[in-house]
Amino acid sequence: MKLVPVTPNVELIGYSKPIIEGSPEIIVAAAAKLCYSKSGVTKLLENLNDQNSGEFINKLMAMGHQSPVEHTYFTFGIEGISRACSHQLVRHRIASYSQQSQRYVDISDGDEIGYVIPPETLNDKNLRINYEREIQEEFNAYRKMVINLYEKYLSLLPEATEKEKKAIRKKALEDARYLLPNACETKLVMSMNARSLMNFLNVRCCERSQWEIRDVANQTLDIVNVIAPNLFSRAGAPCTYGKCPEGVMSCGNPKVKKLGGLSK
Repeated sequence: MKLVPVTPNVELIGYSKPIIEGSPEIIVAAAAKLCYSKSGVTKLLENLNDQNSGEFINKLMAMGHQSPVEHTYFTFGIEGISRACSHQLVRHRIASYSQQSQRYVDISDGDEIGYVIPPETLNDKNLRINYEREIQEEFNAYRKMVINLYEKYLSLLPEATEKEKKAIRKKALEDARYLLPNACETKLVMSMNARSLMNFLNVRCCERSQWEIRDVANQTLDIVNVIAPNLFSRAGAPCTYGKCPEGVMSCGNPKVKKLGGLSK
């Protein structure tokens, strides 16, 4: 078994598209305009394109009218993150997650097992040696426990069929997984509506956020800024578009971004 260090990787695998040609910003603009118009949704869509939708969304964001933003969704495939990071992700509750199972996915018999190593540890030779040794021992203990549990459970059913042996193997995996470290790699699919995604980006792009989930958030921000730049013009660390909300907990290094020639 070889331990392989991994790093976060985020890929967009889907997002809401309007029935007419254009970006997901059109959906948001249509939903917002409906609040102020006598026209039906179909009529509103006929008059929308990426340019006028973007202009309207900029006004919408400036007004703080965010409920229409909930009508468009983004779905991401996220790999190379630790279980510790995934536990932070799921705290963003207005979202949908599908995560690789440690009950059904047998990593105990693979040639490689991914793990995450903190940057400060990675850059210190002695710390890295000690860290990787401990990780190796934990994975070895996990593999040994899988074997021992499987043999124990199988001894209780010596004439087990192949189907029963698979069920016994799964039981061994689900009991042995308690030995796996937080550094163990996981993979997941995450879907959020744009409003929840903005909240995620505002909280997790901040320098005070933990380094791993901040990496995920920054990659996510780069992706959505290409697809819906007007929608996410005020997403990311709050200090990049306005005032830092952290007060005495501020990192003290605001990265104010100029919007329209003014500091917003």
